[in-house]
Amino acid sequence: MGPHVVSDEESSFKFTRLQDSEYLVEQQIDIPLASSLTRQYWPQSYERSMDLYSRSPSSETGKSFLQHSKQHYIGKSSDLSVDKCEGRLSEALPLLNSAHTIEDKVCEEGSPADDVRPAFQQQQKSSFFQAVFNGVNMLAGVGILSMPYAVAQGGWAGLSCLLIFAAVCCYTGVLLRRCLDLHPHLSGYPDIGQAAFGRVGRIVVSGLLYGELFAVAIEFLILEGDNLTQLISFEGLNFGFFRLSSEKSFVIISAAVMLPTVWLRDLGLLSYLSLGGVLACITVLLAVAWTGIFEVGFTNHGQLLNLQGFPIAVGLYAFCYCGHAVFPNIYGSMREKGKFSLVLVVSFMVCTIIYGGIAVLGFLMFGDDIKSQVTLNLPRGRVATTIAIIATLVNPFAKYSLTVTPLAAAFEELLPVDLKAWNFTVWGMIIRTLLVVSTVIVALTVPFFAYLMALVGSFLSTTVAITIPCLCYMKLFSGRIPLWERVLIITFVTIGLGACIAVSVWKREMLASVAMR
Repeated sequence: MGPHVVSDEESSFKFTRLQDSEYLVEQQIDIPLASSLTRQYWPQSYERSMDLYSRSPSSETGKSFLQHSKQHYIGKSSDLSVDKCEGRLSEALPLLNSAHTIEDKVCEEGSPADDVRPAFQQQQKSSFFQAVFNGVNMLAGVGILSMPYAVAQGGWAGLSCLLIFAAVCCYTGVLLRRCLDLHPHLSGYPDIGQAAFGRVGRIVVSGLLYGELFAVAIEFLILEGDNLTQLISFEGLNFGFFRLSSEKSFVIISAAVMLPTVWLRDLGLLSYLSLGGVLACITVLLAVAWTGIFEVGFTNHGQLLNLQGFPIAVGLYAFCYCGHAVFPNIYGSMREKGKFSLVLVVSFMVCTIIYGGIAVLGFLMFGDDIKSQVTLNLPRGRVATTIAIIATLVNPFAKYSLTVTPLAAAFEELLPVDLKAWNFTVWGMIIRTLLVVSTVIVALTVPFFAYLMALVGSFLSTTVAITIPCLCYMKLFSGRIPLWERVLIITFVTIGLGACIAVSVWKREMLASVAMR
């Protein structure tokens, strides 16, 4: 069979398909880079565990998910194998079948890598609107609760940062897509890091992604503790020799309730519950608007710019758009990959409207008295308040396990391959329990929702969503980037580094404030 050539008008990369299912990139990728992509470096489980975040809310997808998740479990298994075409571990993970085959037919439309993606990605086809839903669901998270607080800290002018981060992060999402199209072996964010900077790149990118997930899991516990205290009157746990506040008590109780979900190997139900993130955000927005219209009113004005709290606002706004870890999975699951850029634009526009709307409403209602989470300012005992808090609590309950699972899978990869199934299960439960305990310890030590979110947003989110995509793109495309885009990318990197520097200046004051409390 002769070679088939697939071209893409946007990126103009050419791939030649050979009889033995190996692919060469003509005049685009040097041999060392292409060969390095077939080397197996830890971790290998990240992009597959992230598929749980990119499921489409359709009956067909759900049936496929449950079918695969019943047959496979996360981590090592006795049927561990290496896929020759991908050159990566084909561990038994949800949505991943160890017996992959590559279709013989070359796609006539879409990206040049459409026909060489793993079979599990080709089978999980999402429509344009399903991809947008997944994108919005990933971006619209707990950051919505702190938007009014961000306005109080940075002033009205600080809202411009929300728009800037939305535009920059949307563009860097497009850069990730271009990197994925560069070679058929690229299917996840860590793969891009490896392609650009080798083994070190993969480990650094994975470490940043895992660090972000760990911090988000901590945020979920703090959120549960604060909002349960607002919803339920509770004096806290008293152990005789010491007493825990109600917030810290609810953190421990929430972790204990969610621990069994972390032990689960079949996360199908939780992955679908997590799709309610969009509904939860809209519910909170409507509840805040209802409270403002019929009870509190919109009487506060605030100041144009608050330089003292501006670094906190920058970190909070940056945290809102930390969805790049899942973008490759959403891209890989799309039926029409050529529309991925439009998916990003629509997703970011919808989320920016939601974030901006609650930021304006919440601050006009409560002004400088706004707390780190707007739900904590809502009047107690009201129906709207109860609905908003319940919507806020349910989503983290579903997403906590999905957030901890990728970390657990990475550690489970390090376990000896010759472990028996029951030994692996026991060690897996120990690893997952220790991860939950570690998040509880940090949540009890630094129980300040907005401060932690600002730190994560300024350091991890900006690095993952802005700096790393830009650096990888410049490294992989080097001399093929036009001057105007090179200047634009350098500007974006400067913005990302500027956010890190800004929060570093503010960090001393934050630590002093934490110590006083």
